[in-house]
Amino acid sequence: MNINRLGLGCMGMSIRRNADRSIQTIHEAIDKGITFLNTGNFYQCGESEMLLGHALKGIQREKYFLSVKFGLLFSPDGRMYGLDVHPFHIKAQLTYSLRRLGLEYIDLYQPSRMDESIPVEDIIGELADLKNAGYIRNIGLTEIDSETLRRAEKVHHIHTVEAEYSLIDRSIETSIVPVADELGINVLAFGALGHGLLNERILTSGDAPTASPMGGPMLNAENLPKNLPLVRALKEIADKKNVSLSQLMTAWVLTKCPKIMCLIGTASPEHLQQNIDALNINLTSEDMNEIENIASSHKVYGNDMRKLRFANGLPIFA
Repeated sequence: MNINRLGLGCMGMSIRRNADRSIQTIHEAIDKGITFLNTGNFYQCGESEMLLGHALKGIQREKYFLSVKFGLLFSPDGRMYGLDVHPFHIKAQLTYSLRRLGLEYIDLYQPSRMDESIPVEDIIGELADLKNAGYIRNIGLTEIDSETLRRAEKVHHIHTVEAEYSLIDRSIETSIVPVADELGINVLAFGALGHGLLNERILTSGDAPTASPMGGPMLNAENLPKNLPLVRALKEIADKKNVSLSQLMTAWVLTKCPKIMCLIGTASPEHLQQNIDALNINLTSEDMNEIENIASSHKVYGNDMRKLRFANGLPIFA
């Protein structure tokens, strides 16, 4: 079992909601050997960083590797309305994150998306200056295309590229993964459970899970019933393997791309252990073929979150 292939995503953690349980989850993750922690300055509008600041007090700095994304903008009603990755503002965003976290540096700092009106070279150049000043240790990128990744690498080495990857979104297999492998860049996958769709809770509750706000149209009242046949078919395979559907989907990601790291998003110690147990699931080539054949025979309705792009700070949809 290679525990280093798992990272803990802290999107759902908040200083005001189940803080003690979230802190317990962080501590247990570190105790069990998960050293990669992932958050964003916009997660819970900064409260995820605040909670991490409390959780990491007293823990030796070398025992964890902290990744922080920045840039997405949210209004008071909780809606995302834009993106700010302008080089002039990056230093301020980093400063606020360091204060909330109570740290002197961040291990991996990365824009949450790219703004097509800003050259990636300008963004990476500013991040390189902050790295040289000692405020960040490594530079990352999130949800970008392979051409942009190559351009960024020419300015400064990119440590990690974070990208959505699941059974229902496999686009990085032919784009980001081979380029990252060529350039010596790590790949961090998020969304292994299809932002809640590839999860057995869908079948038992009949409602969209509340853990991820990213499920979007896939989980709405119109599309969810049309997507359930896929979930039921995959659940049958999970039952045959005597594992949960979420464990099966995590195991699929880890088996399909043996070099990538997979983010697990949970604020529960129990779910943390279930995700760790997924490392022990052995999927044969027959299992993989069966899973992928099921996916190819079921259309996923409303699966368009990956098309979100930005220009001049505003969201655009392809």
